[in-house]
Amino acid sequence: MKSKYDVIIVGGGPAGIFAALELCQTSNMSILLLEKGKDIDSRNCPFIGEGISCPPCSPCDLVSGLGGAGAFSDGKLTLSSEVGGRLKDYIGLERTEELVHYVDSIYLKFGGSNKVYGNGEEVEELARRASLADLRLIPMTVRHLGTERSRAVLHGIRDFLSSRVDIKLGTAARTILTENGVVKGIETKDGERIECRYLIIAPGREGADWLVREASRLKLTLKINPIDVGVRVEVAEAVLRELTSALYECKLEYYSKAFDDRVRTFCMCPAGEVTMESTGGSDPVTTVNGHSYADRKTKNTNFALLVSTTFTEPFHDPIAYGRYLAHLANLLSGGVIVQRFGDLMEGRRSTKERIERGIVQPTLKSATPGDLSFVLPYRYLKNIIEMLGAMDRLAPGVASRHTLLYGIEVKFYSSRLALTESLESEIGNMFAGGDGAGVSRGLIQASASGVVAAREILKRLSRNIPSS
Repeated sequence: MKSKYDVIIVGGGPAGIFAALELCQTSNMSILLLEKGKDIDSRNCPFIGEGISCPPCSPCDLVSGLGGAGAFSDGKLTLSSEVGGRLKDYIGLERTEELVHYVDSIYLKFGGSNKVYGNGEEVEELARRASLADLRLIPMTVRHLGTERSRAVLHGIRDFLSSRVDIKLGTAARTILTENGVVKGIETKDGERIECRYLIIAPGREGADWLVREASRLKLTLKINPIDVGVRVEVAEAVLRELTSALYECKLEYYSKAFDDRVRTFCMCPAGEVTMESTGGSDPVTTVNGHSYADRKTKNTNFALLVSTTFTEPFHDPIAYGRYLAHLANLLSGGVIVQRFGDLMEGRRSTKERIERGIVQPTLKSATPGDLSFVLPYRYLKNIIEMLGAMDRLAPGVASRHTLLYGIEVKFYSSRLALTESLESEIGNMFAGGDGAGVSRGLIQASASGVVAAREILKRLSRNIPSS
């Protein structure tokens, strides 16, 4: 590894990887990709399927490492400019749509599935029925890779990059180096200083808190996004089969009657399994997630129900708030809490015996039966209960007493830098993208954001522009 590069990319998730793919089209450019986690092949959670609570590990192999959290994700490519991020706020709708199709073509090039969902008259009928239940069905096209195929695609991308980009794994960035308002390089956690002309910060959700700390130190403008907090819901696969067969990823939005809060479904995993993951670096918390596999099916479908909450001044740290709720769930359960919906409605904790005699058996065996009302504030629970009731009118059985709720699920992309249309920060020649920077909330727009930053850097290098 050299001491100076044209471009340093911090983060090996989709934003960082696609930035590298775009940049390495110019053969004479020196590029370094820094990733604090492991290589794809070395990433492995020893506790999945073992019925053991998450310790948790730091960094967690499920969310850190080459490929980012996407390497273990459900592998859903949401081919929409409306869902999965706010990229259109920076570059406009038309350009966002062009980039969505562009990055999709690259996923296909490296082995992505040709199967897409979300088209046809059946979708229009489902949208009509959803509206009768006070729900908004957000139509979109989805390409499903599956967790195992997602990793195969990432293998192909890694092998392509390995001869064109210096990839340094197991190396966390600690400090962003600047001089007179222009980026100068990165100092790693080991104290090594590496200079660069351009820097792309794409730390993923796992690195969101680090980015916030560095932005505060550098006195950069931070905009607070609404925090997303909720639960993962698990139902019998047959309950949602009509929706998932047509849509695969069913995006439903609801505004609660009690508080007028936005509640939405997220990351629907047909015939999938509920998983746990650790995030937070030196002070990790265990949260819940879900996966679906292309070639391995379960009897259940799971999805997240997330409540978006916008805080007012003087509060400015939604990440800390989300971590506090996750810590509380960890304190009470040793990891993840699971509760039957019927028990929640009866005001009692779930027990192992009640869950064992239920129709829906948990796919996350290590989850501890308990009571989510000890963790989630009343406002969140009320919103979630209302949403489940509305979904039950669309798909009877969603609000069954046997439905399982796991807690908690938190999405740590709650702060974002002030960025230009090329995603450049207030520090000259420093760009930011992906979920950790608050630009995206999914694989496609995260990938596209990396392309946006890379193309601007290529433009400047071709003109030999030293700074913005």
